[in-house]
Amino acid sequence: MLYQTMEGRLPLGDTFMDYAAFGSGKRAMLLIPGLNLRGVRGAGLSLAWMYRLFAKDYRVYVFDRKEKIAPGCTIWDLAEDVAEAMARLNIPCADVVGVSQGGMIAQALAIRHPELVRKLVLGVTSARANGTIHRVVGGWVAAAEKGDWATINRESITLGYSQAYQRKARWLLPLMARLVKPANGQRFIRLARSILTFDAADELEKITCPALVLGGAQDRIVTGEASLELAERLCCEVYLYDGLGHAAYDEAKDFNQRVMAFLQTN
Repeated sequence: MLYQTMEGRLPLGDTFMDYAAFGSGKRAMLLIPGLNLRGVRGAGLSLAWMYRLFAKDYRVYVFDRKEKIAPGCTIWDLAEDVAEAMARLNIPCADVVGVSQGGMIAQALAIRHPELVRKLVLGVTSARANGTIHRVVGGWVAAAEKGDWATINRESITLGYSQAYQRKARWLLPLMARLVKPANGQRFIRLARSILTFDAADELEKITCPALVLGGAQDRIVTGEASLELAERLCCEVYLYDGLGHAAYDEAKDFNQRVMAFLQTN
C-alpha cells in the first residue's frame, strides 16, 4: 500500500470517528482538516499523496469529526474528541497541523492539552469568529438548512481559491459544485455553528509549544488579518501568501515545505 496507508474507525462513546494514517516515521503528526462536505473515509490514498513529504519522517494521522455531533457542539468539544482519539491510538504527543476549522481545533487542543502537542502549525485560521467568518459561515448554515449544497460548494471554490486557479480548473469546478454534498446535513450544520461560537483569543497565552502561522493575504473566508492577529498573540512566526486566499494550503507549492522546515527546526 502506498506509504503504508490505512483507514480506520475509532469507537468514541455512542458513535465513532473515521481516520486515515500513512507514513513510516517514528514521530507522530496529526493533521486536522477544515470543515468540508466529504470527510476522511475513502480519502486515505489521496491524503497520503498530498502530504507525502511527511511520510518518511512521520506516521501521519488525519482525524475526521465524530459521526454523531450533538446540538450545541463547540470547538472545545471537538478538541476533546481529538484528545480521546489520540489516547485510543496510543499517541502520547504529536506535531499538530490544523487548517481552517482544524486550526481552531488545534488551538483548543494545545490550550487544554499542552502535553499532547510538541509543535503547532496553524493554517488559514483564526483565534475567534470575526465578522467575515460570521458572514460566510453563517451563510453556509442558512444554505445548508435549505439543502442548498450547490451554493456552499460554489462559495467554497470562489471564495477559497485564487482567480488564477479557478481559470485553470474551470472545467472541473462546476462539476464539484453540483455533485458534492454531505451524507448528513444536520451534522454539517452543527459543525459549522461551532465555528461561529469560537473565541480562544484570550487563552492563546496558554499555548507554550513552538508555533507557526500560515495564511493567505487575500483570504475571503477568515481574512489574512486573522492570521496576523493569531501570530501576534502567540508571538510566533507568520507567513502570508500574497495573491492566495483560504485555499493557500492547497494552492501554494511550498506550503508543506514550510511546515516541514519549521517542524525540523530545533
